[in-house]
Amino acid sequence: MTPPPAAAAAHRLDSTSLPLPEKKSAGRAAPARADRPFRGIALILASTVFLGASDVTAKYLSATLPSIEIAWIRFLVFALIMAPAMVPGSPVFALRSPRPGLQLLRGVALLSSSLFFISGLRFLPIAEASATGFVSPLFVTALSIVFLGESVGLRRWLATAVGLIGVLIILRPGTSAFHPAVFFPLVSALAWACTLIMTRMMSGRERAATTMTYSSIAGVCILSALVPIVWVAPSWHDIMFGIFIGVASTAGQWIVVLAFRYADASVLAPFSYTQLLWASILGFLVFGEVPDIYTVTGAVFIVASGLYTAHRERVRRSQLLVLPAEPSPNA
Repeated sequence: MTPPPAAAAAHRLDSTSLPLPEKKSAGRAAPARADRPFRGIALILASTVFLGASDVTAKYLSATLPSIEIAWIRFLVFALIMAPAMVPGSPVFALRSPRPGLQLLRGVALLSSSLFFISGLRFLPIAEASATGFVSPLFVTALSIVFLGESVGLRRWLATAVGLIGVLIILRPGTSAFHPAVFFPLVSALAWACTLIMTRMMSGRERAATTMTYSSIAGVCILSALVPIVWVAPSWHDIMFGIFIGVASTAGQWIVVLAFRYADASVLAPFSYTQLLWASILGFLVFGEVPDIYTVTGAVFIVASGLYTAHRERVRRSQLLVLPAEPSPNA
């Protein structure tokens, strides 16, 4: 899946996560934050165009190529873009990591998210798949309790319940409109939530370039082992679109990284949901798909849930920052 930027606050190592004050990164420090919200908003809006175009192109290719092959082309391009960071002695070398095992495991989760999402696109309208994929923050809420020891209040649980209601409205289980393929974007969202949790576990200790480099390596190695099983000879037309997917998705993710250097997640979250708008517009222009009332209504519930969760996260962080005994992370 092309990860929704609304969830990227946890994903980005240069985001607003509070690092442990007593520990400093042994490697190169992440670029300093700058409070320029309008620049961050402009960047997040630009990222949604790239990410939405990547998803729509993947759906277009799914008619002729297997999902594994589409994902392989995407991760191959991703790895080629990150290749300078893999060369020892390079000024951008980024493979030094205190937790390489966790980095690779995170890469596997990211690959799973992408692969399941592309598989769902073969059967589902792009707007429906994209809206369902935006439930990942709901999974993060639950997983953060188990793996991060976070406490979740009643209001955030209610927000999670609202998001789940939105999913049920879109999926309509038990009716003739229900399609088993809807489980693909749901599993994709769960895998993406696992990616976010592992990123939070490394937050403040790893550079974004390191995480992206390990993700590209894990993805291309695993898919290179799987793609011969399902190989279909692509045309030059398919190859060009596959390269576009890799370039667009990588560019979109880097733009998200830049956006979170200029503004907090709670500021950017409302604008990141424009990816749903782009997916709907492009889905209509390319495939003639018009989102039905259930998809639109369910998406409204999911977006409302995500926005409230982002608001509660901002409130929680504000409370943490004003505690008298809490030293400055930059001290």
